[in-house]
Amino acid sequence: MTAAAIGVAPVRSRRALFVATILTGSFLLFLVQPMVARMALPKLGGAPAVWNSAMLVYQALLLGGYAYAHWLATLSQRRAATIHLGVLALAALWLPLGLFASGMPAGAEPALWVPWLLGASIGPLFFAVSAQAPLMQRWYALAEPGRDPYALYAASNVGSFGGLIAYPLLVEPGLALKMQSLVWSGGYVLLIALVALCAWRLPRGDDAIAAAATVSPPPPRRRVAHWIVLAAVPSGLMLATSTFLTTDIVAVPLLWVLPLGLYLLSFTVAFAADSRVAKLVTTFAPVMILLFGGAVIAGRQDTPYLNALMALLLLFAVAVALHARMYALRPEPDRLTGFYLAMAIGGALGGVFAGLLAPVIFDWTYEYPLLILAAGALAPQLFLLPFVGRFWRVEGWPRSIRIAAVVALTGALILVGLRNPGGWLGHTPENFAFLALAVLGVLTVGARISYVVVLAGALFLFGGYRALEVTMQGDQRTRSYFGVYTIRDYPDVRTLAHGTTLHGVELTGSPLRERVPTSYYTPGSGVGRAMMAVPALYGPNARIGVVGLGTGTLACYAQPGQDWRFFEIDPAVVRIARDPAKFRFLSRCAPDATIVVGDARRQLLEQPTSGLDLLALDAFSSDAVPMHLMTREAFATYARALQPRGLLLVHISNRFLDLEPVVGAAGAGGGWYGAQITFEPGIDDGTSASTSDWIALSRDSAVLGALVAQGGAWRPLRLRKGFVGWTDDYATILPLLRGWR
Repeated sequence: MTAAAIGVAPVRSRRALFVATILTGSFLLFLVQPMVARMALPKLGGAPAVWNSAMLVYQALLLGGYAYAHWLATLSQRRAATIHLGVLALAALWLPLGLFASGMPAGAEPALWVPWLLGASIGPLFFAVSAQAPLMQRWYALAEPGRDPYALYAASNVGSFGGLIAYPLLVEPGLALKMQSLVWSGGYVLLIALVALCAWRLPRGDDAIAAAATVSPPPPRRRVAHWIVLAAVPSGLMLATSTFLTTDIVAVPLLWVLPLGLYLLSFTVAFAADSRVAKLVTTFAPVMILLFGGAVIAGRQDTPYLNALMALLLLFAVAVALHARMYALRPEPDRLTGFYLAMAIGGALGGVFAGLLAPVIFDWTYEYPLLILAAGALAPQLFLLPFVGRFWRVEGWPRSIRIAAVVALTGALILVGLRNPGGWLGHTPENFAFLALAVLGVLTVGARISYVVVLAGALFLFGGYRALEVTMQGDQRTRSYFGVYTIRDYPDVRTLAHGTTLHGVELTGSPLRERVPTSYYTPGSGVGRAMMAVPALYGPNARIGVVGLGTGTLACYAQPGQDWRFFEIDPAVVRIARDPAKFRFLSRCAPDATIVVGDARRQLLEQPTSGLDLLALDAFSSDAVPMHLMTREAFATYARALQPRGLLLVHISNRFLDLEPVVGAAGAGGGWYGAQITFEPGIDDGTSASTSDWIALSRDSAVLGALVAQGGAWRPLRLRKGFVGWTDDYATILPLLRGWR
């Protein structure tokens, strides 16, 4: 072996060590977030204050970890290594990973109490791990002077992506929460050992002083602000894409993984030593922003999966382009930690805007087109064709004249697309106008201001103006942390939609029509048959509970003497259902019904034991499954709330998941007898009836038999062989995906 080869081997081993440490830390960081979310569900429920407070905790701890890494960079490396190993060892006192056992005190404010609980339970661990990526890159720069440490950030995001994908696909299906916690704790101990080895590789003595010296000039404030903005837009767009897809395109389980995964992979591409892919994506990013941005905003419901694909490609292109630009503006390695601190600040600001501020400020997902517009303004631009560049550079035409011409042409195309004078554009004038705008936009790539004008026009024409029209109508649309609710009027019908999912249908035209149960709740449905059987089963003073209010349709089964109470997590839904100007099911049929606001499982625990005769569980919004309402422990809560002869109705209609095995396993484990019915509307049911799947459960076989005897295509509940029922400690949706088996 030559002397050169001997020298290369230690270099490669050092690089491999630092890469392994960064990979491990990032993997653990993105594994802990969904893990803790699963741990928190049974304890905290799904209230919006809980989840938004949790997000703030994660963002704050990540920022703290990056700021801590930046502070360590100001110290001598041996001292910094000693401090960091001490912090890691101190945080290990919080192992094994888990939440404190204390429940939320009565009357406590979730926005204050939840951050305290999460911070006290996992804060030290999360803080210590979050510092790994920038700190290990800094140490690598010290251990290997002259080598670019930024490429190691690609390894960091490979680890993050691995942790993100591993949880829903491998960890959650394969391990109960207690075992997940132990495995994560073992990974944390491994991380401490790897960090100690990295610290051992740091230079000593005079070499250490020379390597740690900061010799490059500090970046100007404008450059730092540029870093922050370049980081904020992809971060916000990632969250906005998740919201927009699940609200306005298609609600698919695990869809939230894809935007976050692509966001993480964009760092791997943008920070790679081989920049060819990043340059290719960056070159065509303005075209993709223009074409895909307008098409996705239009939200055509006949092509939901194509829209989702375009939205994901758009996010990836934007993230790669802006992160590559940020990488191109990176400082020297001795300023590395400050660069990553600015990146963390930008990421947090983007997340706060899209995740916290936007639902309060806007009544629709306006943050999505706004962030697309910001991406178009920030993305690097080159003239795509030589003759286009020559046109925009020609002398004699002032820049202001060219911009004014683009503004005028864009406005004219919008007007033609909206008004279609003479009808010469046929039935789809918007499409033709958008194609013309797309051609104009491609010709303006490289002339940034003109390009942004055309992009804004395309977003307005192809979906933006329709959203503004609904906003201008006043209260036809409501937004909360759970989504966007839109009221639409059709001939003789009014509907409430949560994005693409219908939440209620009310017949209009007369008081009698306004009392008719519709959609999933018609008399032929499982819940409709159960409600009509209530007087015979429980007498005239039956006590009825419903989890999930919607428009209040089920209230129109109420009869005099009955006691009705609804459990609804979203106050916005309560306001909609209670307002007779919007929907009249409650005001017409059960004006005195009690509505309990909050997470149903927690609220049912506070109800009297055996206080209900019938409980209808209808809490599935936008095809999302609140797991904590379907576990064995949750069904024990329902058993406590129901009297021994009580009846439980569970709505399992879902486009993507087969939920019968979950209910069947929970019922078998809790001593319930069950039957299932699928209702298919016939000609006599009208257009307001929907196909629905309901399961009826009772711990008294006679009660279930009496319900089935009332009529309908009830069948015995099927149990899937080998299926493990959901518990607070274990749940996965993978075996339930339609077509998975």
